Amino acid sequence: MLKTDCRDIITKQGVFMRILGIDPGFAIMGYGVIDYFKNKIEVLEYGVIRTEANTEFNKRLLRNYQGINEIISIYKPDHVSMEQLFYNTNQKTVINVCQARGVAVLAVAQKDLPFFEYTPLQIKQALCGYGRADKNQVQQMVRVLANLKDIPKPDDAADALAVAICHANSFREERKKQDLCTSI
Repeated sequence: MLKTDCRDIITKQGVFMRILGIDPGFAIMGYGVIDYFKNKIEVLEYGVIRTEANTEFNKRLLRNYQGINEIISIYKPDHVSMEQLFYNTNQKTVINVCQARGVAVLAVAQKDLPFFEYTPLQIKQALCGYGRADKNQVQQMVRVLANLKDIPKPDDAADALAVAICHANSFREERKKQDLCTSI
């Protein structure tokens, strides 16, 4: 008997996961949707949810919330992963990003989806094998691992794909450790 509460689709060939990666932001929120099966990544969609600077802040949060809900409704992810916030010196910006992150987490929680967070260091380690990799190295690895012709643009979309790929790799390793499946 399989001891898991995950919504993974278990097949005789392994575990199939659809993962939504989110790069939180209030002006630009990146998203990337991948399918992961037998160590292969297929990018289904990536992009950003944009809000205009002259829009009231509560309306910007509403737009982010609606956008994440729409992506969840269309792609029906099995897991959602998000980059943990890295605190910079601008307190006003970090507070606004936290609020935008909160509405994205709320959208995920309302759909009762498994939610995973990764630090920038963990994402860099998972994609590049080096926790201090620069942004260009991470973006190049997203392009290579996802078998894309070009680096995804804008950067927020590439970051969202990076966190989705990080989750695919991290979750696979965790499943191996737990010995929940014979083939992943």
